[in-house]
Formats: sequence, structure tokens, C-alpha cells
Amino acid sequence: MKKLLSLVAIAGILFNQSLSAQEEPIANKVFYTEIGGAGVIMSANFDSRFKSNERLGFGYRIGVGFGYGEFEDRIEYPDMVVISKSYNKTYYSIPAGLNYVFGKPNDRNTFEVGAGVTFLTRKVPLYYHDYGKPGNVIGHFSFMYRVMPLNGGFSFRIGFTPIIGTGGDLFPSGTVGFGYVF
Repeated sequence: MKKLLSLVAIAGILFNQSLSAQEEPIANKVFYTEIGGAGVIMSANFDSRFKSNERLGFGYRIGVGFGYGEFEDRIEYPDMVVISKSYNKTYYSIPAGLNYVFGKPNDRNTFEVGAGVTFLTRKVPLYYHDYGKPGNVIGHFSFMYRVMPLNGGFSFRIGFTPIIGTGGDLFPSGTVGFGYVF
């Protein structure tokens, strides 16, 4: 009888430990603000992995940001273009992308590689070379160092984010972001 009670007690302890290990959530979602990069000037973003129980691997990002650009009212005639008015105005951006996060499973330091598109609310030339080719969509890549605490908390990211402008040219760009992992 004592052996049976001992086995039941050991089984109960092991079962309880396995339940508590399964209940512990993995912090793999990040809400962060980013200066520069895919959101043009500044953006607020959500980043997560596709598998809910992993910190590393394939994931996605989606955000809302803004930019500031020069716009002009143009009247085009067969032989000439007349610019009637030039003004600066804010526009909004929606960066979306896929990424892959590399690193050791129990290390807060990770590295991200990703690509995506940013939708703009106005046709805008982003860079000097784009002035003849304004558009509503730009492309972006991301090569980021990320600090993501294992159990959640403050996060940091910094990296190189080349932008494919509205005219199709590739422009170097950088970004820095701060956020919260949960």
C-alpha cells in the first residue's frame, strides 16, 4: 500500500510539473515604434511568429506610419508641363512584411531578415530619383539586430532597411525601434 501511495504521489508531482511547464506562455509578440525604415518617417508596428509557441523562425509585421512629402498640382500640355502649385503634406503608410528571426532559443539577442511592401495613402516620390515616378507602393528589406527578453518586457531593435523607391531604385536606409515583448 505504501508503494502504491508513493507511486501515485510521484505521478501526481510529475503530472503537475508537466502541466505547469505547458502553461508557461512564450513571449513572441512585439508591439514597437520605429523611426525610419519601412514606415518612412515613423511607424507603430505589431510583430509576431507564425507558430505561437516559438520565439524564433518565420513571422510577420504590420504597422501604421506616416511620411512628409512635396506635392505639386500639374497641368500637362502636349509641348510643356505647367506646375500651378507646390506644397508639402503629410501622408500615411502601412508597412507589411514577412521576416525570419535567427538566434539561440534561450538568448534574448536575435537577428531578423525580412522583406515586404509599404502602402502609401498618396502618390509620392520618396527620393530625388523618384521625382518623375511618384507611386503608392514602396518595397523594403530588413536586416535587424533585436533584443527580445525571454519572458517579455522592453525590446530594442536597430538595423539596415534598404528601401525600393516608387521609381524602382534601391536606397539605403536605417531604423531604430523600441517596444514591448509579450
